[in-house]
Amino acid sequence: VQLQASGGGLVQTGGSLKLSCVASGRTFSSWAMGWLRQAPGKEREFVGIINYSGGSTYYEKSVKGRFTISRDNDNNTVYLQMDDLKPEDTAVYYCAADIRGNVVAGPRWGTHWGQGTQVTVSS
Repeated sequence: VQLQASGGGLVQTGGSLKLSCVASGRTFSSWAMGWLRQAPGKEREFVGIINYSGGSTYYEKSVKGRFTISRDNDNNTVYLQMDDLKPEDTAVYYCAADIRGNVVAGPRWGTHWGQGTQVTVSS
């Protein structure tokens, strides 16, 4: 399983970014997919998860209503649409997969993790 995230960058407070993550693997459509993030000097934290079909999503409280996870199983891709960004959203964002389909959230969620993409929100 390989995960390649992209789409990070610098944005002003209140702006939007959309992250993408392309996964390798023939059974992508059976995996739960998600995003975690790690800010400088802080522990990695859960951001959100989407189940194998895309029918259920789960979000960390601070991003609920601002971030949206979606997936395209035909193209092995998961997205994180981030709106109304705040300086406290600044972090390296990691795409993750749980090939068991687990959707129980936590900072160590997932069985595979990709390289991160930096998101910086200026005030």
